Amino acid sequence: MIKGTFKRNDAGQIVSFTLTGHADAGPYGSDIVCAGVSALAISTVNGISSLAGFEPIVDMNEEEGGYLYVEVISRLTQEQNNIAEILLENLLLGLQSIEAENPEYIQTKTINDK
Repeated sequence: MIKGTFKRNDAGQIVSFTLTGHADAGPYGSDIVCAGVSALAISTVNGISSLAGFEPIVDMNEEEGGYLYVEVISRLTQEQNNIAEILLENLLLGLQSIEAENPEYIQTKTINDK
């Protein structure tokens, strides 16, 4: 199962997310849940870089997959922050849509930064 955890700050903005695990919804190369989650996550990271103009902190397991951590840096302009927040909220919505159709393969949760 893929588990997505999104962390929000006191203002309610997403400041980081972690994706762990594997969907195992089909054979390698045919797992539509994995493909959807991967496409959304990669698109979000690339969008932050290209549209918001900064590189988020990224940690991942490139060899085996199954782990991605992304964190928004703290020193941003208001515009960069707004763009990143829209992209991160869109990622969460996309993953929640996949979860609604495939709850046995993906689970999302949001936690507040303390």
